[in-house]
Amino acid sequence: MAAMGAGPDHLFNLRNNFYLGAYQTAINKSEIPNLSPEDAVERDCFVFRSYIALGSYQLVINEIDESAATPLQAVKLLAMYLSSPENKESTISSLREWLADSTIGNSDTLRLIAGIIFMHEEDYNEALKHTHAGGTMDLYALNVQIFIKMHRLEYAEKQLRVMQQIDEDHCLTQLASAWLNLAVGGSKIQEAYLIFEDFTEKYPMTCLILNGKAVCCMQFGNFDEAETLLLEALNKDAKDPETLANLVVCSLHVGKSSSRYLSQLKLSHPEHVLVKRVSSAEDNFESAVQSVA
Repeated sequence: MAAMGAGPDHLFNLRNNFYLGAYQTAINKSEIPNLSPEDAVERDCFVFRSYIALGSYQLVINEIDESAATPLQAVKLLAMYLSSPENKESTISSLREWLADSTIGNSDTLRLIAGIIFMHEEDYNEALKHTHAGGTMDLYALNVQIFIKMHRLEYAEKQLRVMQQIDEDHCLTQLASAWLNLAVGGSKIQEAYLIFEDFTEKYPMTCLILNGKAVCCMQFGNFDEAETLLLEALNKDAKDPETLANLVVCSLHVGKSSSRYLSQLKLSHPEHVLVKRVSSAEDNFESAVQSVA
């Protein structure tokens, strides 16, 4: 969880690496001396969430045992949820039990993980039930994402304003601002692009930053530059779902075949929203063909 109190923030760099998608860097640079027990748990949460982001679900499941603190148990639940479709129902059942437990249900990390899982399920109202109270920058940022998914940009803007009042320069505040600007569109796209450009100057280039800039370019209608950025992202991670999804869209606009990127996305991320939409469109087309055959 992103701390909002005073005093030195020993996890500042670790957090920012995680937020901006530099997951391996976050893992590699996680040996931080003189952490309090609470900070050590938070550090471990970011490290294990980095492994999850890299697809190493089983490592997280194996490493976090029954005696681990509640935040780490919550992260393990996320790994179990994402590891296979068969696990989803039992994981969500466990999650609901934990949230109902008065001794641990108010854990910021547990509420965050609940929000992430229910957002994956596209059950946005259930997600907000656990995240809407905020309390940490991570929760406020997740609320922004959820409200954007719900097309309730006015509520996303309210959450962003809270973040700006707490820390306007915080990495998550800047990211949330970029997400909202992209959702609003129009003249706001330029503001989003400048935020990602600022990240480019301050941090190592990641798939997340490259995709952010590429989406801005696509919104500008500059698909050639977007393709260049996305191919750079693909070189960094050939299985990154957002890179593959954006390459599918970009390829269609520049008149190139998108089938290879779509095939890769289907293989590595069968649950991705673009895969589901394409499958639904294919099914609808098939039904239409059958009806006139």
